[in-house]
Amino acid sequence: MPLVDMSLEQLQNYEGSSPRPADFDEYWDRALAEMRAVDPQIELIPSSFQVPYAECFDLYFTGVRGARIHAKYIKPKNAAEPHPAVVQFHGYTGHSGHWQDKLGYAALGYSFFSLDCRGQGGYSEDTGGVKGTTHQGHIIRGLDDHPDQLLFRHIFLDTAQLAGIAMQMPEVDAEQVMAMGGSQGGALTIACAALEPRIKKLAPVFPFLSDYKRVWQMDLAKDAYAELRAFFRHFDPQHKREEEIFTKLGYIDIQFLASRIRGEVLFATGLMDTVCPPSTQFAIYNKITSEKSMEIYPDFGHEDLPGFSDMTMQFFLGNK
Repeated sequence: MPLVDMSLEQLQNYEGSSPRPADFDEYWDRALAEMRAVDPQIELIPSSFQVPYAECFDLYFTGVRGARIHAKYIKPKNAAEPHPAVVQFHGYTGHSGHWQDKLGYAALGYSFFSLDCRGQGGYSEDTGGVKGTTHQGHIIRGLDDHPDQLLFRHIFLDTAQLAGIAMQMPEVDAEQVMAMGGSQGGALTIACAALEPRIKKLAPVFPFLSDYKRVWQMDLAKDAYAELRAFFRHFDPQHKREEEIFTKLGYIDIQFLASRIRGEVLFATGLMDTVCPPSTQFAIYNKITSEKSMEIYPDFGHEDLPGFSDMTMQFFLGNK
């Protein structure tokens, strides 16, 4: 089999290359305290898109640093209450997607929430200096500031806050909330389940935002990781601050959050992935201590993995 990374045996024993900040746990405990102190000011606005068997809403809440965050919310009609729910996260620079592709879960009697990441392609605000959007460059936002200013810190907190809001809905069974997403969405699925450990099951697909130093060592700081190369070229061209920079990125490296997960994990990866290299994904998976399994696609890269969406639905239904 062709290789773009380590052998499968090596991957199964790989523990990551990036440095973990010494105060990582305190950092995230402090961040969660900030999130819990926010008044979310939840607003539900009926969407112009409606179907006979569910109600569709634009959901807004206030996240950390005052940003108004948007998510699509689909509530099934005539479903038993409380019922399960799914929270979904999208790829980098994308948005929450179309209503119609989420209706399968509503037809099963599940509530469904789909987040717009702040400052990307949807309706959530980025309050980092200006109102409105920034679209990309989010990995490096805050690298020359205090670690509490890292933009992905705020985005990770948004995922946990949305999951908590879902769990507080009277129609939702707080003990049956699932999370899913691919690429950036896979990373946010990991972050969500780590920061809101009541997540029952999660299905991350080739997660982004992991083991940044390994990405650099493989000369793959391009495509989704291109801003890492741009940062060094513009702000540390001789790499005199390399250790400092990779250590600060460690605060938003999801491999270090993985051990906080308590839910059951169904993980998917393609071994030909040159966008989010397999080793960076195994660095996450190998740190998960809860019940877990991985679906491996040897000939696939950062692309649709045939059958995994069906596996995910069956997994959430309890029929894995």
